[in-house]
Amino acid sequence: MFRKATYFGTSFFLGLVFFTAGMSKLYAEHRFPGLIGPVWLEERMAEYGLGGYARFIAFSQVVIGFVLLTLRYITAGALMLIPMAANILVITISLHWRGTPYILAVLLTLNLWLLFCDRKWLLPMITGKWPTQGMQNRGFHLYGHLVWLMGLAIALSAIPISYYHAFFGYVFVVCALLMAWMSPAADRMSRHG
Repeated sequence: MFRKATYFGTSFFLGLVFFTAGMSKLYAEHRFPGLIGPVWLEERMAEYGLGGYARFIAFSQVVIGFVLLTLRYITAGALMLIPMAANILVITISLHWRGTPYILAVLLTLNLWLLFCDRKWLLPMITGKWPTQGMQNRGFHLYGHLVWLMGLAIALSAIPISYYHAFFGYVFVVCALLMAWMSPAADRMSRHG
């Protein structure tokens, strides 16, 4: 029970960190509260002709953070976080930021722990040997996937909406998260309905 709570708690924490970091960079006038990362990253990277790359990193943070925060596709989110965090690490080292590589090392360690917990799902991809027993179906269904995807779409639409009305942007983010967290209910309804 403790391990399961720690697993979901770690995913939620990493998702919250990266989702808010990306949203704070992309939201109108950077008015979204972020837990890490400079909101002015795009402006700084634009000096080197890399403004579009910084925007790509911010969007990646939003999507990967959303995946981890909503707890539906934790394994996929943890896998996607590795190259994104590596890109951020290279940027911080290249720009000679002092504390950020250490923070990223802690976040990557937490992410590696998530992947270690999911090793029963990942090792068969490497070994090519799928066990005949012991791996249960996670119970995902098409309706749950669609509800979750609508939540992600609403979260991404909150970014341009924030440029017209910040409050409605926040409302869209809350609705998006609630919708994604309701996706297991859609799975259950499709199983019983």
